[in-house]
Amino acid sequence: ILQASVHDVRFFAGMLRGVSFANRATVAISPDGLKVIVEEARSILGVAYIWSGIFDEFTYTAPDPEDLDTGAAFEVPLSTVLECLNIFGSAGPGSASSSSAAHKKWRRAEDEEEDGNGDGEGRRRGGKGIEHYIGASEGHRTGMRLSFLGEGHPMVLLLAEDASGPITTCHISTSEADPHLDLPFDPDNTALQIILKSSWLRDALSELDPSIEKLTFVGNPKVEESDGRRRAANAAAPPLFRIRAEGSYGSTEMDYPDDREVLETFECAHAIHYSYRFSYILKTLKAVQHSTKTSLRIDEEGLLSLQYLMPYTKPRGGEKLDCFIEYRCLPLDDED
Repeated sequence: ILQASVHDVRFFAGMLRGVSFANRATVAISPDGLKVIVEEARSILGVAYIWSGIFDEFTYTAPDPEDLDTGAAFEVPLSTVLECLNIFGSAGPGSASSSSAAHKKWRRAEDEEEDGNGDGEGRRRGGKGIEHYIGASEGHRTGMRLSFLGEGHPMVLLLAEDASGPITTCHISTSEADPHLDLPFDPDNTALQIILKSSWLRDALSELDPSIEKLTFVGNPKVEESDGRRRAANAAAPPLFRIRAEGSYGSTEMDYPDDREVLETFECAHAIHYSYRFSYILKTLKAVQHSTKTSLRIDEEGLLSLQYLMPYTKPRGGEKLDCFIEYRCLPLDDED
């Protein structure tokens, strides 16, 4: 069903690590690439969108040749996969990825899917040796070839630092994918939408004490004034965006000003505030640490969507692609 290879696993491992807050992960395969889906407590859902374009080779053969859009899915223990990818010590949490921090443009998922289709699907196996999939040594990097034959078969990882060096083969047991948490986000029902540099959100979350119990996002519409009173009106108005953290030992508030250097995009039709369990929001830190931009959306029912842009630059040719990791989280009840 699936054959994929990449000469440096660090970005791939980083994408998986971004949703590794639970061990059981559903891997959904399609011609566009992979979706790795993780959930916890029926309240938070994490999805890593890994487009086929980040792989040097990506070949998907649909189980039903007459229905290429159906896709295939299976479950794997995510911690085991990450341990295997780091078997040579070059794909751990501290390893650098091939992403480019200078790649700043926020793009739509549709654009990224188109990028993902372009690189891998035209290239097919042709009796190539292992050096084609692993490559020559370029520093301390691990090459990978991934294959999956279908339901009931293991996911097989072939890993090596150098085609002439030792090769490790990992057979990881898979199981049938169970239905995962369904948290659809309707863009037409959006109450608050913000795009900001991930560093602003990362710094805010990192500074909060782990004992914090509840995190509240507060949004207020912009004050529109056309005359000289605009500055005074803005000074008296509530902040456009506020993060309020509350715990047993008190509370703290962080306000974000109406400044395009901070909030690159801000849309809020009316005042809103929704609270979320801080322990859930904290699980997104693994992703936000390596992303360049964050899209924060809240719908009219309080469903939170956090999308983290993960830019990637191919070592060969310098082609730039954008993957992303998305979290969706249900709000706390009012009485909580």
